[in-house]
Amino acid sequence: MQPPPTRRPNLVFLMADQLGRNHVGYAGASRARTPHLDALSREGVDVANAVSTMPVCAAFRASLFTGKYPTTTGMVINELRMNPDHECIGYVLGAAGYRQGYIGKWHLWANELGNHTDPSNSYIPPGRHRLGFDGHWAAYNFHHDYYDTYYHTDSPEKIPYPEGAYEPDAQTDMAIEFMETAAGGDEPFSLFVSYGTPHDPWSNDNVPADYRRLFLEQDFPHPPNYEPENDPYADGWGRIDPARRDDLENWRRNYYAMTANLDHNVGRVVDTLSRLGIEDDTLLVFTSDHGEMFGAHGRRAKSIFYEEAARVPMLVRWPGALPAGRPTEACLGTVDIMPTLLGLMDLPVPADVEGMDLSAAMRGEDGPEPEAALLQNTGACAIWRDGFEWRAARDKRYTYATYRVDGTELLFDNLEDPYQMTDLSADPAHAAELTRLRDWMRSSMEGIEDGFRPSSYYRDHFTDGNRVILRGERG
Repeated sequence: MQPPPTRRPNLVFLMADQLGRNHVGYAGASRARTPHLDALSREGVDVANAVSTMPVCAAFRASLFTGKYPTTTGMVINELRMNPDHECIGYVLGAAGYRQGYIGKWHLWANELGNHTDPSNSYIPPGRHRLGFDGHWAAYNFHHDYYDTYYHTDSPEKIPYPEGAYEPDAQTDMAIEFMETAAGGDEPFSLFVSYGTPHDPWSNDNVPADYRRLFLEQDFPHPPNYEPENDPYADGWGRIDPARRDDLENWRRNYYAMTANLDHNVGRVVDTLSRLGIEDDTLLVFTSDHGEMFGAHGRRAKSIFYEEAARVPMLVRWPGALPAGRPTEACLGTVDIMPTLLGLMDLPVPADVEGMDLSAAMRGEDGPEPEAALLQNTGACAIWRDGFEWRAARDKRYTYATYRVDGTELLFDNLEDPYQMTDLSADPAHAAELTRLRDWMRSSMEGIEDGFRPSSYYRDHFTDGNRVILRGERG
């Protein structure tokens, strides 16, 4: 392996929405058509134990940009507007002279439940609420209809994608144009592309027909841990309407079609880096904010510690500077991404970051690693409602979890039982593992002043209406 270049690398960060690790080919999904992601897993580092610190869209993005836990950022449900006072990765990149670009979904600007496409909710104005991403901007708060959609630049005007364009294709067109322009500059560039797919709705008209046809002859049966009854711990987003259970197989089919299209666009980005001659000068990252349950454990959507929702793909490629085709087993949560990227890029990590710099693990070197990853859930997905809070710890083998509402504990051996169908929490043979992970989780929570509070606590102590405005008093 060659020494890293003297100039700091470009950064291209691609993120999917709701793509679980269990749905990509290189991780064993036999029905997946992800040749470009599979190739990246051979060309870079596969972070095999990457998990979403809180498997919810807004909480993930807040932790990604700050390196802090949801109980610190206050982004504890989806429909919140984030406090911009945190020292975010965009500010660090800007201070280091990076030419910046941000394209796609934002999901840190909501101020009400619903009404997502009104410019008052979809347009993020220039300034502090862009969290340091002050360069090229082609974004919107969020929506998940992928045809006839739009983005904003620096005005509330909705700018439509070309007529008939599929949104991820059009976003990749813009990403390629940005890279072509930025590659010729004297300064390095950073580009974040936040795709909406393969997030639902998984209707037949929300995916390109050419990709849907790839899967029409394949069956998509229920997983072994499918449950026909809803999980009693699930909130309204996690429950499956009994009338829609017959739709699950077609939902999976369209989800895989969306993922195949997403993979195609990842390939376009990779090809552009090669064509421009900058692939050796570029740190390329692909990941996702969380996965999708699809009926496993009696749930749909996310917001849960089970592998289908929490474990995400994460691939990191920097030719010559990072080993190719070598997975790392380090336990990485969302809070660790920011310090790890900054460590790889030789940029300063803000002092108040709560995650760990795992850049040594990415390089295949000895260095500090966490014993496990701490996962949080702080209420119902997008409304203030108590009773759905949980905490979890996931190490290289086990997942330990507990619900606040009744103190129930769970322990799974993810190596022997990858579908997490056997709870070992009452098994005397695993008592030591239960105690170890319980103690580690409690100690980690104490370290960030996470008091395992009800959701309403954050409403009352961190927000004014739906805006996160208070700091200094944690959960």
